[in-house]
Amino acid sequence: MDGFVETPAGPVPRVITALSFRDRAGAAKTRLGIGRYEYKVVPGLYCAGIPGPEAPVLVTANYKLTFDALRKELGGLDAWILAADTRGINVWCAAGKGLFSTEEVVRRIERSRLAEVVSRRELILPQLSATGVAAHQVKRGCGFRVLYGPVRAADIPAFVRAGNAADDAMRTVTFTLWERAVLVPVEILLLRKPLAAAVFAILLLSGIGPGFFSPEAVLTRGIPAVCTTLLAILSGTVAVPLFLPRLPWREFWIGGALAGILTGMATTWLFHGRVSLWESLALVLWSAALASYLAMNFTGSTPYTSPSGVEKEMRRAIPVQAAGGVLAAVLWIAGPFMG
Repeated sequence: MDGFVETPAGPVPRVITALSFRDRAGAAKTRLGIGRYEYKVVPGLYCAGIPGPEAPVLVTANYKLTFDALRKELGGLDAWILAADTRGINVWCAAGKGLFSTEEVVRRIERSRLAEVVSRRELILPQLSATGVAAHQVKRGCGFRVLYGPVRAADIPAFVRAGNAADDAMRTVTFTLWERAVLVPVEILLLRKPLAAAVFAILLLSGIGPGFFSPEAVLTRGIPAVCTTLLAILSGTVAVPLFLPRLPWREFWIGGALAGILTGMATTWLFHGRVSLWESLALVLWSAALASYLAMNFTGSTPYTSPSGVEKEMRRAIPVQAAGGVLAAVLWIAGPFMG
């Protein structure tokens, strides 16, 4: 913050438009899944520069990554920033979850006393909030007209200078290699605890055999299974998002299953002679189920599907993934008894 701007509704905090080292360090930690759900700003009214009653009002989420993405583009622009209470969730996801909603926008306008601060009854909302906010209901609820701004915060200054007009590029949702890659670290690091539990279970199951339990088998069978698990995780969380445009299906779970099958086949070839035919089949099934499930995590982060499409994909995929995982476990346990 950089002081306050006095208004009829009281002092409004002014944000600094240049990101500090602390801001960038916080963003890096959040990208790694550290403190993700606490990385937010207090909902309410802020400003950039020295805005007057005619300055534009930009509405955003109170997720700090989103808030920072907007404020760092406002250098040289006088504007009001209204942060809705999205519980620390980004605009697109919050709109889909009903948190960035018509009711929240109207409520935030009333609580911030925005009508006393600005003379222009006009709001600029992110385009990606349109699934959660009905413009005509906002108008009816508080008298403010809603304009949907560009997809990217970087285009806000040009949008405002053009008289709140967006060209085709501003309306286009992209999902570039970098935009896909930036999602990978948090997906991997959030698996730390589940992975530890899975490795323990895999080693325990690997020791089961005709002699009831064999410590030697824990290593001879456990190492191929653990390696398959690690590679399946990389298939689902790294290979699928990076090669997404090249995958033959739009549904993530199918693309993940394909990547997992290839990974499972590669590990069974790598450990040829150490695992039986039935154990090899178990590893392929396990790899496919795990990679498919992890790949499906990206459905809510992309323009490839809609909220209803995500729900439909999950309803179809989860039973198949669960069945594949259970069958893989049965075959893995039964392997030593089947010769």
